[in-house]
Amino acid sequence: MFRKIIIGLFLLIASTALAQEGTTSPYSFYGIGSIKFRGTVENRSMGGLGVFSDSIHINLQNPAAYSGLRLINFSVGASHKALTQKNDSESQNTSTTTLDYLAMGIPMGKFGMGFGLIPYTSVGYDFYSEVPDGLTQYTGTGGLNKAFLSLGYQVTPELSLGVDANYNFGKIENTAITQKSNLEYGTRVINRSDLSGFNFNIGALYKRMINENLELTGSLTFSPGTNFTSQNYRKTGSISILPSGIYTVDEREITVPDTDFTFPSQFTIGAGISKPKNWGLGLEYVNQKTSNFTNRSFTIENVTYKNASKVRLGGFYIPNYNSFGNYFKRVVYRGGARFEQTGLNVDGHDINEFGISFGVGLPIGRLFSNMNLGIEVGKRGTNNFGLIQENFFNTYLSFSLNDRWFEKRLYD
Repeated sequence: MFRKIIIGLFLLIASTALAQEGTTSPYSFYGIGSIKFRGTVENRSMGGLGVFSDSIHINLQNPAAYSGLRLINFSVGASHKALTQKNDSESQNTSTTTLDYLAMGIPMGKFGMGFGLIPYTSVGYDFYSEVPDGLTQYTGTGGLNKAFLSLGYQVTPELSLGVDANYNFGKIENTAITQKSNLEYGTRVINRSDLSGFNFNIGALYKRMINENLELTGSLTFSPGTNFTSQNYRKTGSISILPSGIYTVDEREITVPDTDFTFPSQFTIGAGISKPKNWGLGLEYVNQKTSNFTNRSFTIENVTYKNASKVRLGGFYIPNYNSFGNYFKRVVYRGGARFEQTGLNVDGHDINEFGISFGVGLPIGRLFSNMNLGIEVGKRGTNNFGLIQENFFNTYLSFSLNDRWFEKRLYD
């Protein structure tokens, strides 16, 4: 029964995962949109930390961790994001609810395999800009999705290696509508890019007991830079803007060349100290070469890209993982913080992000399955210099379900 539920959920969610918009941020106007966090709710609740792994949870951040699985695991996670956007004179509230990932991990002795779907970037904005004698409305939708296949191998009891093969695909559509007060008709320009390409991620995970109680963990991942193909389309035309809607007066397709879209490399290193099945504390650093970033089919004069970096600090605490008399002693309590230099620079000002997160892992059912709840509060950007500051309150929910599918059964 559990197996049928998993397969049914996977097919149902896969059929709808690619049709969602995961952001309302004006900063998703730039590049390929806002990059989504690649990790589980368990990771997110620890400030995004991906150092720790175990035998019953999927670790989407380091493919080497699949070698440590001992049970079939199906994981699905979703989030609700409430956002307050403000500049120096006004503010507005928006929200989105999205699927964040669905994945399955399969143990195979010293090997472990995983596969799944992750929305990778999101574009979703709607704002106005003043032009001489009028206004321009900018809207955008779409994003990239990632289908991945992962393999991990336990080289020694202390060292595991792994690799992700990722196929990235999706489309981004940007629309600009300009209406001037002295003209009868407005103009509309639609830019669309269909993106696709492969990239890889390699990882290493090292665990060693430094005494009878404490374990040292080291984590390393690297994603080489790669080129994606961007098939570009552009339409421009005259429109009539009426209270009942927008009507096309004349529209023409403009030929624009297809391009190779450069996606930057990324390097992650982390370390943690823990008492297994009791507590852990870790630190992680991420560097992404976004200074090599190129846009799709058009350039923006006031925007540049620098190398992005992230620092994550987090940990967990389990009072007593095998307590059967007190449920709350088996609950996993998590917390963390993160600081990110996104690499985006607008009008000479860096766009940075900060968040603090908390969460719990609630045991459910058999075989150490659990439901995970998390919250995160923080901000991105600034309301100085004519820019927009975003204050966010995010809530997360996931299910990590375990089962045995391939065990041999003996009958008398």
